[in-house]
Amino acid sequence: MSGNQNYINHVALVLDASSSMSHLSRKVVEVADQQIAYLARRSRELDQETRVTVYVFADKVECVIYDKDVLRMPSLKQLYRVGGMTALLAAALKSQRELAQTAQLYGDHSFLTFVLTDGQENASHRGPDAPAGNPRELVRAVAEMIEAQEDNWTLAVLVPDQMGKREAMNCGFPKENVAVWDATSTQGLEEAGQVIREATEKFMVGRAQGIRGSRAVFSTGAEAVNKETIEAAGLTPVNPSEYQLIPVARDAAIREWVVESGHTYRTGCAFYQLSKPEKIQARKQIAVLEKKTDRVYTGPQARALLGLPNVETRVKPDHNDDFTIFVQSTSVNRKLVPQTRLLLMI
Repeated sequence: MSGNQNYINHVALVLDASSSMSHLSRKVVEVADQQIAYLARRSRELDQETRVTVYVFADKVECVIYDKDVLRMPSLKQLYRVGGMTALLAAALKSQRELAQTAQLYGDHSFLTFVLTDGQENASHRGPDAPAGNPRELVRAVAEMIEAQEDNWTLAVLVPDQMGKREAMNCGFPKENVAVWDATSTQGLEEAGQVIREATEKFMVGRAQGIRGSRAVFSTGAEAVNKETIEAAGLTPVNPSEYQLIPVARDAAIREWVVESGHTYRTGCAFYQLSKPEKIQARKQIAVLEKKTDRVYTGPQARALLGLPNVETRVKPDHNDDFTIFVQSTSVNRKLVPQTRLLLMI
């Protein structure tokens, strides 16, 4: 792919505007506007053209902004009004079908859609955007549509609970493109906005590496970190003489364990294994270990691989048979988890 490739991103927000969202309506506008401002900034920095589409759905699905240059976007204040039921599946269908009619001439086009809902599907089969008015047919239509999407299409959904996650997966949403958010509070919505931002960052950084779409936008697991994505991100292995892997045999503070293992502790030289959800600060380095070879990859591209933005962000470890994520520690008393390993840069 040539270096001067014209990247054009089509990012869509499909927002639940059913009555149950009324307590969050001001916050929805704020979070959406923040996402658009972030997209505008990153589009400039990465020299990628970004066009934004916004759908709102309640009893029916309405497109309120279509494929508009992110640098010219209005606030959603006048456009987001709540009231009605939840035509979730019709919203997924209509948004993807209409976006598919967008011209893709000249340039490398990619489509990224986030659907945000606080409830279960309960209205699509009655609406004008549904096939045959039958709920089961609707589920099949959505699943077939997702299955048929090209590799430059990414469709993700944020749902309020595990039941919503199961339903989304039944409709064909890839498991790693379904995230659960706390729909009961403005804080939950704020965090959902951050999840969307991180996923977008991963998508845009990936675009610059030639990755066209993703079925793992919310993942640090095998779908996101594998041989192909490491290669595409331009990661090169660290010289084995520059690091050591030390097994952690018991509960211990990080400096204490490094010293006990016969090494000198320097702040920032030790990386702990990501074994539970953690908040990772903007300046923290990430290392990726290939389990089979004990090869280690690090550098700014390792953060980009996980889609970590330059702000503190929460990351959870996902299942990965081949790779392990390590996070730089800058404290002396971080508690290490037994049966994990410590990565020490020498």
